Amino acid sequence: MNELIIILIVSLVISAVGFYMYVYFFSVGYGFSIAGIGIAMLILFRENLSISTVIMCALLILYGGRLGGYLLIREIKSIAYKDLLKNESKSHVPFGVKLCIWISCALLYVGETAPVFFRMQRGAGNDVFSIIGIVLMAGGILLEIVADYQKSAAKKVDSHMFVSSGVYKWVRCPNYFGELILWTGVFVSGLNILNTPLAWILSVLGYIGIIYVMFSGARRLELRQERNYGKMESYREYVKNTPIIIPFLPIYSVKDHKWLVA
Repeated sequence: MNELIIILIVSLVISAVGFYMYVYFFSVGYGFSIAGIGIAMLILFRENLSISTVIMCALLILYGGRLGGYLLIREIKSIAYKDLLKNESKSHVPFGVKLCIWISCALLYVGETAPVFFRMQRGAGNDVFSIIGIVLMAGGILLEIVADYQKSAAKKVDSHMFVSSGVYKWVRCPNYFGELILWTGVFVSGLNILNTPLAWILSVLGYIGIIYVMFSGARRLELRQERNYGKMESYREYVKNTPIIIPFLPIYSVKDHKWLVA
C-alpha cells in the first residue's frame, strides 16, 4: 500500500503543472506523469524486477516522455498550436474545479498503470499475459509515432489541408487508436495477477477511463476539424468513408454524443 501511495504522489506532483494552464492536466501533465510513474515503479521494485516488467516500464517512460516532450515542443514551435491552447484556456476555471480535475487526472493515471504496478508488487515473472501486453503496448506506441510522422510530413506539403494519407486512410484518429491499443496491452498484462478488489477496481476504472477520454478527444477533434474543413467536399467524403477511431468499425462520427465531454 505504501508503494501505491508513492505512485499517487508522483502522479499528483507532476500533473500539478495543470495549475499553470489547466489543459496541461491532461496533456503535458498526462505524458510526464505516465513517464514519472514508470520511473518510480522501477525504483520502488528494483530488487524484484523481471524482463517483462522492465520492458513495460521502459515503454511507459518512452510513451510518456515522448508525448509530454512532443506537446511542449509543438507549443514552443507552433504559433497556431499556442493560440489554440490559449483559446481553450480562455474561460476562467475556479480553483475548486481545478482541484477536482487535478485529483481525478492523477487517480486516472495511477489506474491506467495499475496492472503493471500490481504485477511488479507481486513479483510476477514473464508469462503469456505479459508478452501479449508488451506486444500491444509497443504496437500502440509505434502506431502513434508513425501517425505523428505522417501528419507532420503531410502538413509540410500543405498546412491548410486535412491529412488522409498513410494510416489516416484507415482511421481519422490513429493516435487515439494507438492509445487504445497501448492501454489495452497494459490491462491485458495484468489479467492473471489482479487478485484483490483494489487491484481490479483501479485497473478497470483506469482502463474504462482512458477509453472514455480517447473517444472524448476524438469528438473534440472532430468538431475542430469540421470547423476548419467542413465546407470541403473532399473532407465530407473522407469523413463519410473513414471510421473516426477504430479501423473497420463503422463509427464515423461522435460529434452528437455530448456526454463525451472530458
